[in-house]
Amino acid sequence: MIEIDTLTDLVDPVVIAAFEGWNDAGEAASAVVAHLIEAWDATVVGAIDPEDFYDFQVNRPVVGTDDQGMRQLTWPTTRIAVASPPDLERDVILVHGIEPNMRWRQFCAELLAACDDLGGQLVVTLGALLADTPHTRPIPVTGTATEPELVDRLRLEQSTYEGPTGIVGVFQDACARLDIPSVSYWAAVPHYVAQPPCPKATLALVGQLEELLETRIPLGDLPEDARAWERGVDELAEEDEDIADYVRALEETRDTTDLPEASGEAIAREFERYLKRRDDTG
Repeated sequence: MIEIDTLTDLVDPVVIAAFEGWNDAGEAASAVVAHLIEAWDATVVGAIDPEDFYDFQVNRPVVGTDDQGMRQLTWPTTRIAVASPPDLERDVILVHGIEPNMRWRQFCAELLAACDDLGGQLVVTLGALLADTPHTRPIPVTGTATEPELVDRLRLEQSTYEGPTGIVGVFQDACARLDIPSVSYWAAVPHYVAQPPCPKATLALVGQLEELLETRIPLGDLPEDARAWERGVDELAEEDEDIADYVRALEETRDTTDLPEASGEAIAREFERYLKRRDDTG
């Protein structure tokens, strides 16, 4: 079991989890949790024992040097951190790790038991997948939830995916079996620029978390990184006419698909988010 460092009681904590690997196209999802750990000055309070869950020939330990110049070995694992965001009336439990190579059910059970010990009230999982979407348009984010009230309040665009799943899907299923309310957000990363990072997709997932938590999350360099990423992909497309033609075809398909709601709920949601951020910074 995961040993948690002694803590004072957390206030109505929400769990936000992401895992590197199959569920993390462009490392967009894990980058969200890494960003939140830094932005909210989170403290690591526990880590799962990697011995039972990771194949060290696939996920090798890393040798490095610490701040005192001493050599140290870092094992691949999944860590739990806690934060008390200043603009949020609840605490946050952040789970950041690597998709395990084995014993997935035990892995999920141990993580959820640790989150329960910390008082976790809601679990939010983040993922990213490769998709036929143009980099020039807003990154699509789909969501699922185990509670109908959450689906209605968050106006989720329910995922219709059927097929193989990763640890994010198994983790959410474990929540459902234990009657733990959970939400899962997935960002669609353009498949023709699959290499990480993908800050535009990371930013899209952060936007969904802002809506869920009803708070403003410090964005740091993410907006500028997202713009720079898009400019860089533009330049690559300009150098290859086949890619440029493909992107234009994706844009036409996307615009045609989005047209019926162009003046409806999607734009209203974005406008509400814009107004909230403007009010918070005014």
